[in-house]
Amino acid sequence: MNDASAANAGTRLFSQIEHDERGNFHYEGDLYRPNEPFPSLCRRIETHLNATCREMRFSVRGETFAHGRKIIAELLDAQDDLADREARTEFVVQIRDQLERFGFTRSNFYQDYMRCSFYADVRIGSAYWAALANRRGRANPVDSLVSLAAFKRRLKPGDQLRLVAAPKGHRALGTTRTVTAVRSGDLIFETKSYLTFPRAAGFACDGRFIRIANGNEYDPDEHLLYEWLPASA
Repeated sequence: MNDASAANAGTRLFSQIEHDERGNFHYEGDLYRPNEPFPSLCRRIETHLNATCREMRFSVRGETFAHGRKIIAELLDAQDDLADREARTEFVVQIRDQLERFGFTRSNFYQDYMRCSFYADVRIGSAYWAALANRRGRANPVDSLVSLAAFKRRLKPGDQLRLVAAPKGHRALGTTRTVTAVRSGDLIFETKSYLTFPRAAGFACDGRFIRIANGNEYDPDEHLLYEWLPASA
């Protein structure tokens, strides 16, 4: 985060502002632009994060709902090891400071009042944990010979997937299930359960085995390993 620290020199940051004695909290970021279109704002934040934190890679997207807007900044990869809780907390604070530079907040905790240009949500994505596990050394490695896009095209209803490795206690471990439908974001088994496809970075397939990374702060190498049994085989 040294790049972000250098970029913050002389900048008034969200995490440095405190409520006054009446409970008021007022903050306006130095990169805030009134009436900026939401898609443009999301693109500008993503560009800023990837340029400021050059050893990290982010994806930024926006969501709208009845009472406001949310900007989600998801970490995809970084050289830093964020398995430690204190490191994660520091990371979230620093990245949220960067997001808040693009907006404003007016609030009073005594009056339960808050108005802001958007809500900031910083996440550490499964792609980051997969990359960290890869650097540490993964269990059950699978060569990436078939891309996720190619796998979706080749997987057909009637094919079977046998779960051969999974986190301890997984109820489907050792079972074989038949695929009944393949959609853009997931596949459906005959049991009506479904399997969500990961990002491409969390997927590996060698034509026989399929490894889906879903690591987290507790186990960066958590994954599912399936054996692919085509119906035509």
